[in-house]
Amino acid sequence: MKKLIIAAGTGFLGQVLVNHFKDKFEEIVILTRGKSETKNNIRYVKWNAKTFSGWEKELENADALINLAGKSVDCRYTEENKKEILDSRLESTRILNLAVLQCQNPPKHWLNSSTSTIYRHSLDKQMDEENREIGNDFSMNVAKSWEKIFFETITPQTRKTALRTSIVLGKNGGAYLPLKNLVKIGFGGKQGKGNQFISWIHEKDFARAVAFILEKKLTGVINIVSPEPIRNVSFMKTLRKSLSIPTGIPISEKLLKFGAKMIGTETELVLKSRNVIPKRLTENGFTFEFGVLRNALESL
Repeated sequence: MKKLIIAAGTGFLGQVLVNHFKDKFEEIVILTRGKSETKNNIRYVKWNAKTFSGWEKELENADALINLAGKSVDCRYTEENKKEILDSRLESTRILNLAVLQCQNPPKHWLNSSTSTIYRHSLDKQMDEENREIGNDFSMNVAKSWEKIFFETITPQTRKTALRTSIVLGKNGGAYLPLKNLVKIGFGGKQGKGNQFISWIHEKDFARAVAFILEKKLTGVINIVSPEPIRNVSFMKTLRKSLSIPTGIPISEKLLKFGAKMIGTETELVLKSRNVIPKRLTENGFTFEFGVLRNALESL
């Protein structure tokens, strides 16, 4: 394919995608809040994710547009932060909808970030794209509003897919590094009760899944998760084993709440049970290179 646009592509997931697609597209353009420049054959174009300023012209003749914009949820849920979490997702998606509509030759396929956190806390039921339950709290409502503003604008010439992504395990970012550091200092036991499920995906399978969706022209909502959600206690045990650390002190829910407040984050990130499976990916023939957690962690 010729042209790929990644909105907000300078972070961890953006760089995972750039590394995967750099030899598969003739041209890659990153929309960034930083300065406009060209580095390593990648063009960086300044945008503010709210208004037009010339960046919108880059969407012309694109084969694919991937939007990763949105303030990180790794923060305290103050009213100010909650507003920024929501607004950053809705505003970037809204302005991209307007940009796509005004293109003479709009992107053929637009993949917009979403989250597997859209599903309720589940210790029992596995959530796929059809047989699922979506609840009602801050995080789930953000996800619902995000997908609503994405899909409610009809773009006749542009296919649309929402990526309900789980925790992405990678060498250079995401959840893996802080969890690894926690294990190394001895706190690698279960977190809270330890019975909550973790839905995860290896960074390479994340990029491969995105490529698969583009290749197969899949639209609608798709869970970007590995096939086997794993309970927190087993996840931490597997992580310890991969780092050759035999034991780890468990962290109680009370201590987690204290620690989260100290480092400026929320316990939801580790205590919510995300019990999600990739039904649409597997039904369409996608195969995971790292479908087993042990293999995924050992590769990192």
